[in-house]
Amino acid sequence: MDANKIEQILKEMGITTEIRCPEAFSIAEKHGISRADLGAYCTEHGVKIRGCQLGCF
Repeated sequence: MDANKIEQILKEMGITTEIRCPEAFSIAEKHGISRADLGAYCTEHGVKIRGCQLGCF
């Protein structure tokens, strides 16, 4: 997992405490990050993933 890359992406988008599941999927796909890595980063850094579609996060 490239935590620095994920941190920068979320920071640029103004995401600090919460993200919606469809938005997380879109970010992962757009930036070539696995959904699992994005989910792990969010868990480790206290970013809540809301409205999960498939129970991935």
